[in-house]
Order: sequence, then C-alpha cells, then structure tokens
Amino acid sequence: MTEPAPYTEADLTLIKRMIPHRYPFLLIDKVVDIVPNKSGVGIKNVTANEPHFEGHFPQEPVMPGVLIVEAMAQTAAVITGITMNLVDKDMSVYFMAMDKVKFRRKVVPGDVLKMHLTLLRGGGKVWKFDGKAMVDGEVACQAELTAMMAVSK
Repeated sequence: MTEPAPYTEADLTLIKRMIPHRYPFLLIDKVVDIVPNKSGVGIKNVTANEPHFEGHFPQEPVMPGVLIVEAMAQTAAVITGITMNLVDKDMSVYFMAMDKVKFRRKVVPGDVLKMHLTLLRGGGKVWKFDGKAMVDGEVACQAELTAMMAVSK
C-alpha cells in the first residue's frame, strides 16, 4: 500500500480531485478530521436552493434519505482516497451494499449535516465503513456502507 496523502482535511477543490461527483450530485462541502485508514467527518451545509427540495416536499422541504446515505458514501470515498493517496488518480466508487440503514430525524434547509465515518474493513478494492450522519449532535441516519474503489490510471 502507498503512503497516505498528507491531508487531514479536504476542501471542495481537493474533493473534486478524488471523486467524480459534480453538482447537483456532489453532496459534501468538505471533509475534516481525516485519520487515514481510520475515520473522517464530512460536512454538508443543507440549503433551500438544492434541486431536490422543489419536489421533496414543496410545503415542507426534507432532504431525501438516499441523498443522506450518498453524502456518507462520498465522505467514505474521500477518506479512502486520502488513505490510498488517490488524489488526481481518476478514482471511481461503486456501491456494493448498504446495511443497517436507519433514519432517526429529518434533515432540512439550514441544517449542517456531519457524517462521521469509521473504517471497518479496507486496504484493497473493497472498503466497508460504519457511518452516522448527525445534525446538532442528534443522529439523523446511520448505516454500514460497502463500496468498491476502481482507479483508471
């Protein structure tokens, strides 16, 4: 395994150098407290002008649960990218499984969603993380996520 990239946090520019997601499907603003091969915390500032709120739901906007899980997965991909030193390497990430998914509270415009991801298994192509998405210290969603990382160059 290569030495981890020398980052403890990733801003939007660095995130885009690791994962292929772009607006409107790039769902994290930054990742902080990165400990390679262990954990990190993704940050998503939830705003009213996001396109999914037009239809989910116009009278009471709620962030769709699948997008919360996706934001957790993107956070895990950045932690993996730092761990494997995959900055500027054209990494693709493919979901393999979502287990033990539970939703505990609504996420609405104005919330700051913090995704706490901890590595359960990794080191090769398949990585598994335990995740908790939180707002103001309350768990909004929890899940175990498994994904395969593929690097094209």
